[in-house]
Amino acid sequence: MTRFTLVVAGAIVAFAFGPSTVNAQDVQQDRKDVRQDTRDIRHGRRDLSQDNRDIHQDRRDIRRDTRDIRQDRRDITNDRRDLSQDRRELRQDVKSGNVDAAKAERADIQKDRRDLAADRTDLARDKQDRRADVKDLRNDTRDRNQDRRDLNHDVKDRRANRRDLQRDKLAKQRGEK
Repeated sequence: MTRFTLVVAGAIVAFAFGPSTVNAQDVQQDRKDVRQDTRDIRHGRRDLSQDNRDIHQDRRDIRRDTRDIRQDRRDITNDRRDLSQDRRELRQDVKSGNVDAAKAERADIQKDRRDLAADRTDLARDKQDRRADVKDLRNDTRDRNQDRRDLNHDVKDRRANRRDLQRDKLAKQRGEK
């Protein structure tokens, strides 16, 4: 019975003196938690808007690369057409025996081949750029979605911490009365 009495007496003393000091610490901790959650929310909103800007820029880059790819394909088609035209003219000049004109046509053919190779290189580079931009867009979208989840979590935490703060303030007021 003596142990039981000591335990009960200790509980009564702890209950009588404990709530005011414990509640004061709880209130301070809850205020600190609310401030931290508010900072996290502010930071999360900044991250979210930066991710949205990145996504917008990635989409703009993809549109630009797609436009460049279409232009490169048109250029390749035109270069092929010019090349076949120059070959046709070369055949005519060789048949007619016009050596100077045939020499000029061979130079035009070489120029058209270089243009064709340059356009194919541009096309390959633009396709590679577009693939990289699509990958960036995918990563930025993933980051934005994660930031949204984190922001929602921070908002819920702040709401819970504000509730705890109000409860601790009320408990402290009741304990002081």
